[in-house]
Amino acid sequence: QVQLVESGGGLVQAGGSLRLSCAASGRFFGINRMGWYRQAPGKQRELVTLITSGGNTVYADSVEGRFTISRDNARNTVYLQMNSLKVEDTAVYYCNADVYNGTWGVYWGQGSQVTVSS
Repeated sequence: QVQLVESGGGLVQAGGSLRLSCAASGRFFGINRMGWYRQAPGKQRELVTLITSGGNTVYADSVEGRFTISRDNARNTVYLQMNSLKVEDTAVYYCNADVYNGTWGVYWGQGSQVTVSS
């Protein structure tokens, strides 16, 4: 009943920027936390950043100062602005949200490939 649809992935050169978007649709009553995870080849999925419904944010040390998370509650959308991209940022990025649909549950986007070339 709930879908998270991502957009904005692609190929960029090191030092460039990308913005990812993730919009929730379907039947639900509310969204609390929204965030972004990533998984690089041969590595575990890791938390990149998250934002609460009140706008509080946390960032992984590896991206703090370069990435910015934001959300538009009216559009049920979360964004990830990625600046000063590094080759090490290459990964599949997944959005994630805690959604109330009778009960609280975790939902995931389909994944967006971000490739940073040297």
